[in-house]
Amino acid sequence: MGILRKTLFLDILLKEFENNLNAISAVELIRRLNKKMNKTTIYRILDKLEDDGVLHCFYGNKGLRWYVKCEGCCENDSESKEVNLKPHFQCLKCGKINRLVMDIKIPGIEKKRIKASHLMIQGKCELCY
Repeated sequence: MGILRKTLFLDILLKEFENNLNAISAVELIRRLNKKMNKTTIYRILDKLEDDGVLHCFYGNKGLRWYVKCEGCCENDSESKEVNLKPHFQCLKCGKINRLVMDIKIPGIEKKRIKASHLMIQGKCELCY
């Protein structure tokens, strides 16, 4: 486990992801939290949270790194070896990313154990359509 103790900075950063299905870009986190902590601290905590499986990240369009709280986004079904994915959708116009409320099953890969997998669907959201 990368994070051994709870700190004020950790709590502040985790609050940004409470009850939120939307992904948040590293740039947006820095903008929101710039008066509370520096960007080096933000990136360090994000890296540790990703290592611990609390958050996962992916690259959206324009190469931005996005983070989302992992709540079973990639779960192995040990009996059937299938993986249950919770896909994300990114609007190509406004850039917003959110988790879709659906599961997609993909088959397991023989002699491989899947640790993480991400499915990003891109298009236009309901506000930009």
